[in-house]
Amino acid sequence: MRLSHLRNPAMTDFIPCFARQALRHLTLFNAAVPPLFVVGILILAGCRDEKPAQRDTLRPVRTLTVPPFSSGGLMTQTGELRAHEEIALAFRLEGRVTARTTDMGQHVTAGQVLATLESNAAQNQLSSATADLNSARASERVAALTLHRMKLLMPGGAISRAQLDSAQGDWQVAVSRRQSSEAALKNARDNMAWTQLTAPRDGVITSINVQPGQVVSAAQTVMTLAADGKRDAVFDLAEPTLTEKATTTPIRIALLSNPALKADGQFRDISPQADSQTRTWRLRVTLTNPPADMALGSTVLGTFPGKVDQVIALPASALTRAGERPAVFVVNSKTQQIQVRPIQLTRFDAQQIYLSAGVQPGERVVTAGVKTLLPGERVRLEENDK
Repeated sequence: MRLSHLRNPAMTDFIPCFARQALRHLTLFNAAVPPLFVVGILILAGCRDEKPAQRDTLRPVRTLTVPPFSSGGLMTQTGELRAHEEIALAFRLEGRVTARTTDMGQHVTAGQVLATLESNAAQNQLSSATADLNSARASERVAALTLHRMKLLMPGGAISRAQLDSAQGDWQVAVSRRQSSEAALKNARDNMAWTQLTAPRDGVITSINVQPGQVVSAAQTVMTLAADGKRDAVFDLAEPTLTEKATTTPIRIALLSNPALKADGQFRDISPQADSQTRTWRLRVTLTNPPADMALGSTVLGTFPGKVDQVIALPASALTRAGERPAVFVVNSKTQQIQVRPIQLTRFDAQQIYLSAGVQPGERVVTAGVKTLLPGERVRLEENDK
């Protein structure tokens, strides 16, 4: 190539432009190299065959080895001291409560006013009934005088027999109206009296369900009165496991906070069917001359004969449910899986449950955290339980 070609103006302009483009591409390539290099390293690192160690996800649980069966001839059950007669108090009328003159726990006497309803309507009814009775009595007096005159005039022939009969009828109508007005006045007085809720017996107010200003309906329970006199120990049994002996022999009742305070009790009754909410049977035992320190609401411990001869005692924290039945979680010693096992409860208290069937001595049951466990879940025993 001859040098004369390089002197061409078009060629001389092309060479600097080409150089500038080449320089720009080299700059972009150098800027992209570090990110690409890092990405390559990360890809190579992800191709390693080593797998991270999996974390142990087995839930630790506290368990207990099921103890042997023990004698269950005597049942012990915690209960509450209640009044022999508990009276639900209610107004016979509907209306707005204007006043409440007693508080929960207060002792009241028979006839004492406990609460009052708004009485304007009852007062108006009483005034109207009183006026009607006064009018009826006046009409009766006029009818009686008219009949008396007719009877005096009848022998002389001054009036006819029909006029006498009419006067007789008017007097009978007046008498009937007076009697009806007297009954209406009595009802009005009763309604006026029913605006006040009074205590039917001496006793203690154990619950209050109404506040001044509240509107209540007729027969709505507003207070509960525990009548003075006899006391009952009330127990909620998991099963109605009483023997005939328990219904005929004295039952020993002791105050839980002070076992030295004791009293004998006699079987009163047991509910014929289980409560729909708690699935327990309510037993009532009437105490004989209980000490004064055995106050209403005290927690007591009753001891009485039961039907079951052999029972297993477990902590109450082990209790769960399988549908509608009581159950416990049993740990499979080989697979470490838990299974829910229905049990046959005989009784229970705040600390323990007593069962006659469902588990066998030597098996392991979960005693803590049963509400968060699922059947079939694998668990890990705590070191102290292994």
